[in-house]
Amino acid sequence: MRRLATVLACVLSLPALAFAQTQAPATPAKYVRPVKGTATIDLVQVSSKRVGGDLVTVIKVKNTSNGAINLLKIDEYWYDSKGQIATAGQYAHRKAPILPGEITEITVRSPYKPGASRNQMLFRHANGEVKPTKVKSLK
Repeated sequence: MRRLATVLACVLSLPALAFAQTQAPATPAKYVRPVKGTATIDLVQVSSKRVGGDLVTVIKVKNTSNGAINLLKIDEYWYDSKGQIATAGQYAHRKAPILPGEITEITVRSPYKPGASRNQMLFRHANGEVKPTKVKSLK
């Protein structure tokens, strides 16, 4: 008798569970075609600092291209007073693609070497080159 009551309670509660879990359909994500060839970005560079044993450069990047930028890569080279490469660092944006108009903060770390005085950054992405434009602020 106890089993019959348990089974009956389960059967009667199923329709209530079915109605309670009904949700509105999720809106599908919008696909943005990736940039093929040269992508354009606006760039705001904050001054580099020495943190522990690293030279840390923080930049803000805004995608000004018509498509998404996949796998943004940045190579930073530090030069000494003679023009020789003193040290270098690399960054790869492996998160979601940077969508058109999106602003992303990027941190590039390079090992500290005495005499490293000036830097140069080279940008590229999965499907080609990146043309950076330095600006004072991003809107």
